[in-house]
Amino acid sequence: MRPEEFNSIIIPLRDELKKAARRMTGDDQEAEDTVQEVMLKLWTMREMLDRYDNKRSLAHTVLRNHLTDRWRHNRLESGGEVAESDLSCYDARVENRSDADLIRLITDHLPPLQRRIFRLKEIDGYDSAEIMQITGCTAESLRQNLSRARRKIRADFIRLTAMKIKGDSPARY
Repeated sequence: MRPEEFNSIIIPLRDELKKAARRMTGDDQEAEDTVQEVMLKLWTMREMLDRYDNKRSLAHTVLRNHLTDRWRHNRLESGGEVAESDLSCYDARVENRSDADLIRLITDHLPPLQRRIFRLKEIDGYDSAEIMQITGCTAESLRQNLSRARRKIRADFIRLTAMKIKGDSPARY
């Protein structure tokens, strides 16, 4: 990708990424720093950006991965353990999130293939044929993974909102 193309496609995503980072971090300064690092990462990989059809989705994935890496690093630095299935990351932040943010947070903890299929179908609006082509899944595999992702999101959402209503902390579970 040429610098002119980068400036016309990626740079306009900056405000959108900053809003997303602010939602995830809760801090304007940290969100700004994160977006700067994401833009730098995208710039360094600009030669490969032509391979990706949905550059907006790629930018959000880079942002989310960067914040996850930062969270894990901070957690390790403070002496805590990091586990993939650890729901304690939902802790007090869950109480302050809207339903949509809670669903996004739950979606981030799905297995990678389920997360990708769910996002392509429900968020990006791809149809099943396009998703099968992108992921290389069969129709049956696509249907099963999408169904599992929806069930997991529904179950976690019900469980977490019930805990929020009762005033329990998700870290206890």
